[in-house]
Amino acid sequence: MHLTTVWFALIAILWAGYFLLEGFDFGVGMLLPFLARDNRERRLLINTIGPVWDGNEVWLLVAGGATFAAFPEWYATLFSGFYLPLLIILVALILRGVAFEYRGKKDDPVWRRRWDRCIIGGSFVPALLWGVAFGNIVRGVKLDAHHEYVGGFFDLLNPYALVGGLTTLALFLLHGAVFLALKTDGEMRLRAGNLAARLAPVAIIIAGTFLLWTSLTHHDAIGSVLSLAAALALAGGTVAIFVRREGWAFLATGLTVVLAVFALFVTLFPDVMPSTVAAANSLTVHNASSTPYTLKVMTWVAVAFTPLVLAYQGWTYWVFRKRLTVDRIPS
Repeated sequence: MHLTTVWFALIAILWAGYFLLEGFDFGVGMLLPFLARDNRERRLLINTIGPVWDGNEVWLLVAGGATFAAFPEWYATLFSGFYLPLLIILVALILRGVAFEYRGKKDDPVWRRRWDRCIIGGSFVPALLWGVAFGNIVRGVKLDAHHEYVGGFFDLLNPYALVGGLTTLALFLLHGAVFLALKTDGEMRLRAGNLAARLAPVAIIIAGTFLLWTSLTHHDAIGSVLSLAAALALAGGTVAIFVRREGWAFLATGLTVVLAVFALFVTLFPDVMPSTVAAANSLTVHNASSTPYTLKVMTWVAVAFTPLVLAYQGWTYWVFRKRLTVDRIPS
């Protein structure tokens, strides 16, 4: 197997890990106004992701860094062509991170309410726009012979990409609700489980539409199998939600996210950014990659340090594994 293929697969794994972990973070943030009735309950919801949300964002940094190092041409075209939406995502993530740190710095309801809005908006915007971005990557964009994006911002708001955005939005909302049902106890656990049961059919319809659209458009056999597996996982998660098996439900929604990301990357391969102008203008794993020596050095670095990072993050989740209840939140 060529190192270009290896690094394409590793980048797919990094994005899948990011959406798996940050997905429920976004879901929790978006669900603040729907599940929390007072400040103590809002603090409870935020505390469920408090020890892990910043660690989850590391997956995004590593995915971006790996793309820059392994496929610099892809990175350059992606970040220049998608400059505005990616800037919006970055600003939203910054506001969200600042809000987590600052909302409790002042005992003032107005102060907290403003930062809560930043958490909600800072979770909603990336949850939507990441799906739009990946929808455009899989669908293809206007690239000229120099592999430069020649379309406009509104070209990115096509029906397929918008359905992709709604898919990530719906999946992250469901993933977050299931996480809260797993992570909390008492009334909040019941409330989150009931909301997850209402969100599940909506997620099935939207995600099923997007994955079916992808399969019918690209005719990739392996990608279609992965899409079907993602749909089955989502259906199994829905059953687990209704029978109040939060652990299995969370495993199923997480598996849905991972399989959906893998389906998109498999469908995309060997392209990394197809061109809708001419097939010859497309960026592939071959014409967008770094030198073989660079990829070799990166591979050894990844082999050495990836297990350490995974072990540390796994330890973090183990330490903070217990359920939280509102009665343990000081008034």
